[in-house]
Amino acid sequence: MTVANVEALAPLLTQGLAALKLPLSAAQQQSLLDYVALLAKWNKTYSLTAIREPERMVPQHLLDSLAPLPAFEQLGGTRILDVGSGFGTPGIPLAIARPDWQFTLLDANQKKTTFLRQAVMDLKLANVSVVNGRVEAVTQEGGFDIITARAFAELADFISWTRHLLAPAGSWLALKGVWPHDEIAKLPVDITVNSVDHLAVPGVEAERHVVHLTVKRT
Repeated sequence: MTVANVEALAPLLTQGLAALKLPLSAAQQQSLLDYVALLAKWNKTYSLTAIREPERMVPQHLLDSLAPLPAFEQLGGTRILDVGSGFGTPGIPLAIARPDWQFTLLDANQKKTTFLRQAVMDLKLANVSVVNGRVEAVTQEGGFDIITARAFAELADFISWTRHLLAPAGSWLALKGVWPHDEIAKLPVDITVNSVDHLAVPGVEAERHVVHLTVKRT
């Protein structure tokens, strides 16, 4: 993408952020557009996402990743793990929006983590680290305050594979499409579903929900 093409997406992003009531600075919005430009460039060779049009990436990847930001903020955690981050959603948009938080982007696909490292470097995201590997094999001292994932796995598997990485008072925030009734029914008995909130994402007609889960406190 050329600079002119990226700038043409600015009104679409600005309108979307206004609809979400997310006041991001001009510099943050530019970083988000730079991310889209980088993704579109790499996507031509590496097929990172099925969405190829940058104007569709704004709602489908940027706004879709930022819509649950208030849910993250309500929990108050600052150490975030994005499991199966792929090409960086929701982790990179969230990291741009909250530079005071620390994000770890985890994916088992080396091609995708190569892109993630390039994006982190190009966008100068000092609050982001990238890990290539299977989540079951990853360790983290102290655990993460929030573990999130977008289109990663069913809730029971998500919990099972990441439980060892959750801080003692941590939470899972799973980003889902339709209300996941069947997945919730399969959860372990020691998991509490605190809320399932509908998200209205500008430019995205499909349903979106964020599921907040914790381990039951005894």
